[in-house]
Amino acid sequence: MITKNNEIKSIEYKYNGKTLTFIKPLVMGIVNITPDSFYDGNKYDNVNDVLQGVEEKIIHGADIIDIGAASSRPGAKEITEIEEWNRLENILKEVRKKFNNIFISVDTYRSSIAQRSSDFGADIINDISGGNYDPQMFKKIAHLQIPYILMHIKGTPQTMQENPDYADVINEVKSELSIRANNLKGLGFNKIILDPGFGFGKTPRHNFSLLKNICELKTLGFPLLAGISRKSMINKIINTNPVTALNGTTVLNTIALLNGCNILRVHDVTEAKQAIELVEYYKNI
Repeated sequence: MITKNNEIKSIEYKYNGKTLTFIKPLVMGIVNITPDSFYDGNKYDNVNDVLQGVEEKIIHGADIIDIGAASSRPGAKEITEIEEWNRLENILKEVRKKFNNIFISVDTYRSSIAQRSSDFGADIINDISGGNYDPQMFKKIAHLQIPYILMHIKGTPQTMQENPDYADVINEVKSELSIRANNLKGLGFNKIILDPGFGFGKTPRHNFSLLKNICELKTLGFPLLAGISRKSMINKIINTNPVTALNGTTVLNTIALLNGCNILRVHDVTEAKQAIELVEYYKNI
């Protein structure tokens, strides 16, 4: 079955009295409360810094704030569940209290953190593992009925960039996401957003093949998220680094939008919002 763009635009995910719609592409602003993220580690090391950063992203046009307490950069050391929640608990509580109307996503692959995050007012769970790291995650998500970002990854953050190999990256990623989405649908859950997982167990060539053919994932019938911001798929091609990769990020975000992506997950909200405005104007001519 081929899913048309207007069918995606009609999708609505309701949770916590809010409605997530995809009539126009959305911007997800990244807030990493970790000391070791590849770009902005230690940027938000206290509650006031986080609140200020979130407020700036909302002012600049963020539709969703994605809070992550455990780094998933290549080679990142895994932290314990206790440490993850200790980092997240007070931050999530304060962000929810101050910004009641914004969609808050929590970046976690642990079902227990998903439950606690929902209890503290999170509206979305963003799981880099697509349910592969915690066998209880899908049951928890189905029970909560909280919108869920289902990402593709090959390996773990510790191993994923050790010579990743695919016979056909597009079909393999599509197949894996389809299987995982069908598992969720079998549990009575349908509030799914798909993420091909740029940089998660992929070479630059794999990443660019996915970006070029991302419309193939659209046929699965769910909104698509692109998380390209300042990643090595940019830097390895044009010899930039995470600090100097903003222009490259905007270029690839524009390609993602032209190819049908519904959410841009970014560090730089203003530039992503501008890309959306220009692409929407272009498409409507």
